[in-house]
Amino acid sequence: MRVLLVEDDEPIAESLTRGLSRYGFEVRWVRTGAEALTAGDFGLVLVDLGLPDMDGLDVCRELRARGDVPIIVISARSDEVDRVVGLEIGADDYVTKPFGVREVVARMRAVLRRVQPAQREPETHGRVRIDRRGRRVHLDGGEVELTPKEFDLLAFLAEEPGAVFTREQIMEAVWDENWFGPTKTLDVHVGVLRRKLGDAASLETVRGVGFRLVLT
Repeated sequence: MRVLLVEDDEPIAESLTRGLSRYGFEVRWVRTGAEALTAGDFGLVLVDLGLPDMDGLDVCRELRARGDVPIIVISARSDEVDRVVGLEIGADDYVTKPFGVREVVARMRAVLRRVQPAQREPETHGRVRIDRRGRRVHLDGGEVELTPKEFDLLAFLAEEPGAVFTREQIMEAVWDENWFGPTKTLDVHVGVLRRKLGDAASLETVRGVGFRLVLT
C-alpha cells in the first residue's frame, strides 16, 4: 500500500519511512502541506500538525473534502482540543508523539480494517473468493465456514499474496497490537485454514520468519 507521510521533522520522517517499509508499506515523504495537497492519490495519509507552511489540520480538512482517504494525525500536540478538532474535521485517528513504529502500524491497520470493508468489492483469487464486507469466503462457489479469527488471518495474508509476514506482524494485525505471548495459536489457525482451503491455496511456512499465502 502507498502511504503519504507529511512531516517536516527529518529524523522522525526517516525513522517512520524505514519502519513502515519493513512492514511492506511504500512511503512517499513530503515536508509541507502544499506538497501534500498536490501529491496525488494514496491509500492512507499520515499528517503532522506542525508543518512549516500551514497547519496540518487544514491539510486534513482539505483532504477530507476531496475524498475518503484514511487520515491519521501524528503530532506532538497532546491537548484534548487538538485531538477533538482533528477527529471532527475528518481524521480517522490521532497519535501523539513520541510513538513507536509498531504503534503507528497497529493504528494504520486498525483504521484500514474499519474503512476498507465498505469500500472494497469481493476479491477473486483463483478458486477463492473473499468478501471483506460480508466477511465470507467461497471456494469453487461454495461457502467455507470460517471462525472470525480464521477469516481475519486469511484476509490479512490475502492483502499481499506471496508476501512474507513475520509472526509478530500477523499477531499484531489479527489478534492484538499489544500481543506479547506465545504464538502457538497462530500455528493452530494456519493448520485449520490449510485443511479448509485444501489445494486452492498454500499457506507456506518460511522457517525462522513467518508465513505467506499463495492463492492458486
